[in-house]
Amino acid sequence: MLRSMITAANTMAQLQQQLDVISNNIANSNTAGFKRRETSFGELLAQQFANLPQDEAPRLTPNGLRYGVGARLAETNIVLKQGAIMQTDRPLDVALTKEGQFFRVLIQGENGTQEIGYTRAGAFYLTPSAGNQNVLMLVTSDGNPVLDENNAPIWLPNGYKDIEISDNGTITATAPDGRIMRRVNIGVTSILRPQLLQSAGNNIWTLPDFNALNVNAADVAVNMTGNLRAQIGMTQGALEQSNVDLGTELTDMMITERSYQLNARSISISDQMLGLINGIRSS
Repeated sequence: MLRSMITAANTMAQLQQQLDVISNNIANSNTAGFKRRETSFGELLAQQFANLPQDEAPRLTPNGLRYGVGARLAETNIVLKQGAIMQTDRPLDVALTKEGQFFRVLIQGENGTQEIGYTRAGAFYLTPSAGNQNVLMLVTSDGNPVLDENNAPIWLPNGYKDIEISDNGTITATAPDGRIMRRVNIGVTSILRPQLLQSAGNNIWTLPDFNALNVNAADVAVNMTGNLRAQIGMTQGALEQSNVDLGTELTDMMITERSYQLNARSISISDQMLGLINGIRSS
């Protein structure tokens, strides 16, 4: 009885984590550039009890009894499937139209240092520079500076008339008289191994220490510079919507909740059986 209760309790803890992932997906179903996460389960170590001296034909499985101790959440993977493109006609809204490509932004790390983050959310804004009112800095909705192809914050001159962003991410700011005031390339990175991305919150991701993982940086992420910029897919005046399918998420939630209830019921029944056993012993 105790084994069945422990097995159910182990699985319930993992199912709760799956519910948290599904709930986060649903909560961000209207978040621009959000990428859903999906979970997969694996079996925990099983214990084998040998109860037969030799093989029995035509048995196809090994002899003995195998007792499992529940399931565990094996993986939580990010799904980079392209989201729908919504036209906004706002000049500073930019949608990435190819899977695996991310804008580079500057964020505050855990220890207070600045580091590069990656996001698909292309709702950008211009804010005056702290030291120069004639310069406007391109930032995200959370105020994180957007980086150019050289990982420097993108700035534009104050007093521009129009901003055009090409399909390969080149920003061109023109003056009222038509002359070009500034031209700069938005920093874009192609992530080749998205499962290494680590969530930094606010729809931003970071990459781990490649040396600690003993992997080559070029095998994980490629900065789109030079001739590679021709492979960038970008649309001005639009935003990429979340790739969350509410129907799928709600179905997964119901299945997970039923599994949770089943394991909770297993604990309840085991407790009742233990009560009956204790009652027999005391009578």
